[in-house]
Amino acid sequence: MEGHVSWVNQVTLRAGKLETFRELMEEMVSGTSNEPGTLAYEWYISHDGGTVHVVETYADSAAVVAHHVSEGFALKNWAGRFVDCADASRVVAYGDPNAAAREILDRLGATYYSAWGGFSRR
Repeated sequence: MEGHVSWVNQVTLRAGKLETFRELMEEMVSGTSNEPGTLAYEWYISHDGGTVHVVETYADSAAVVAHHVSEGFALKNWAGRFVDCADASRVVAYGDPNAAAREILDRLGATYYSAWGGFSRR
């Protein structure tokens, strides 16, 4: 838990964008799986297919920044394609991200929670 930065990004899919978003999700998951500081990158969809939660956990703030300047974000326009399909409705961040990581999370409208107790086996 110490040093890790995590967040849950809840998004609402736009009408008619489910298949396009599914294809983008598969591309993003595949590309992100090669990032060494990414500990978890999990996508969950509601039963009605209208809401998606993206759960991300990074080793540290540097890994957060590396993910957002990755080839996918820069060359494949992941961020632009993402917002074409979905509207972010809530972002909840966990941990103690540094200023550079907070700058990224602030653009998503994140609400922050600091570690208070517990453990992680990751």
